[in-house]
Amino acid sequence: MITFGEVAKHGRGWLPLIGLNALIGSGVTLALPTVLGRSVDSIVAGSGYTRWLVVAASLIALGVAASIVDAFAGAACVAETTAWLRRRLVKHVVRGGPDGARELETGDLVTRVSANASDAAQAGPAAVTAIAAIAPPVGSLVLLAFIDPWLAAAFFGGVLLVVLVLWTFAKRTADVSLAYQETQGRIAALLSESLTGLRTITAAGTAEREESRILGLLPELHRNGVVTWRILARSGAQAAVVGPLVLVAVLAVGGLQLVSGRITAGELFAASQYAVLGAGLGNLTGVLGELARAKAGVRRSAEVIAIEHVPHGTLPLPAGPGQLTFDRVSVIADGNVLLDNVNLDLPGGLTVAVVGPSGAGKSVLAAVAARLRDPSTGQVSLDGVPLQAVSRRVLRKAVGCAFERPQLVGRTIGEAIDPHAVSPVRTLAAARATHAHDFVSRLPEGYFTSLRKAPMSGGERQRLGLARAWPASRLLVLDDATSSLDTATERQISRTLTEDRQHRTRLIVTHRPATAAHADLVIWLDQGRVRAIAPHADLWHNPSYRDVFG
Repeated sequence: MITFGEVAKHGRGWLPLIGLNALIGSGVTLALPTVLGRSVDSIVAGSGYTRWLVVAASLIALGVAASIVDAFAGAACVAETTAWLRRRLVKHVVRGGPDGARELETGDLVTRVSANASDAAQAGPAAVTAIAAIAPPVGSLVLLAFIDPWLAAAFFGGVLLVVLVLWTFAKRTADVSLAYQETQGRIAALLSESLTGLRTITAAGTAEREESRILGLLPELHRNGVVTWRILARSGAQAAVVGPLVLVAVLAVGGLQLVSGRITAGELFAASQYAVLGAGLGNLTGVLGELARAKAGVRRSAEVIAIEHVPHGTLPLPAGPGQLTFDRVSVIADGNVLLDNVNLDLPGGLTVAVVGPSGAGKSVLAAVAARLRDPSTGQVSLDGVPLQAVSRRVLRKAVGCAFERPQLVGRTIGEAIDPHAVSPVRTLAAARATHAHDFVSRLPEGYFTSLRKAPMSGGERQRLGLARAWPASRLLVLDDATSSLDTATERQISRTLTEDRQHRTRLIVTHRPATAAHADLVIWLDQGRVRAIAPHADLWHNPSYRDVFG
């Protein structure tokens, strides 16, 4: 969990500097009226005013310097805190795995990591600024008491009204800021969803409906924005009325005291300046607004941190052929049974096909085997070691995964195949084994071709996904990873998998009878249960099995 205080404190060395400059600024603000008042009295007296004017000029210069340093320190603090928070959020989302990321929609996650993290990073500087803003009115009250107690009493009554306005503003704006950010996240989630399925939307001719669906939340966003501005405008108007009342009250009392000879003209001038400081508290609505946005940003970031990441053990894997064991494995999600008491003991080094009708649990079985999700009950072991006990690094070296729609990452084709850039030889070997080299070699820059600009079909992307998974040392899990390949290429890759010289275990989710026929064993799933385990030829005599392939 992450808190407002934790984010605020991450300013490290910047926050003390911001606080120091705030104190210097407050000191200058409090000292300047007294110095200027003494200057007025000296001018009236006709002597000694030069010294006070020099002191006033020095204070003004110090205040300007403090403001410049404060602006730099504030920007640097926000930038560093934003970078730290974004790194933490991204790391947590990635380590949460597919199950963790599923709790929040993609567009909403992007909004939280980008815009909301930046809002949350304002916590430290905004909190310091808000606290420092208390010093001038408190100091003004004390100094006015030294000049004349009645001036302090008039000032105190007016400032109480200003504080009441600010408290009401802070209370109202916090909830509205959170609602505004949440609506932004929902719009981003819908937009991300539509961009992912843009081809389908265009083909179906539903662009206008999608536009209405996404923009349908704009009125809600508009309402939240209008409420925010109304609260700000109302508070600003109230402060604009109450602020001058403070000044009028102090000047009225000060005028009476001046006439009665209890204070000097310079002291009245100083009192008027202190009254202005009290009236200026109304300008804190901007700082309080920043605090409200920061609080909302921290809350939305905390919801991301609350995602449970996949824990890993510390054990290595012993030498073994890649024996895969499912011991009473069940997977339940949202009340639905996706896998039901699956027991499997797959010898190492075999090619095992997983078949079944849509919704049978094939992809769930593959995800559990690769530890992309954990079972609700039971456990999965690789060569006798539970997957949850294996260290992350060892597990990802031992197990490789390829999917029907692989998401390729990296700057170049070569990086998409080998993100760790271990060796060009390994990259080339993986590409040749999965027949990705056939089309990569025809690209103008070969393996150095920009991934973003490389023209690729669905089958070519699948071959790159297979190449990325190929270096796994113990287990290959292919979730319909050859579905977009042409028949000839699929046959070549099936032969490569069947004749794997590394003798790894290959778990292949497939809808093709030819792929199942090449496998040593077939796991036939139906409604989350294992209906049969046997070679394809033995199962083919069952009409229900043949119906699986249409």
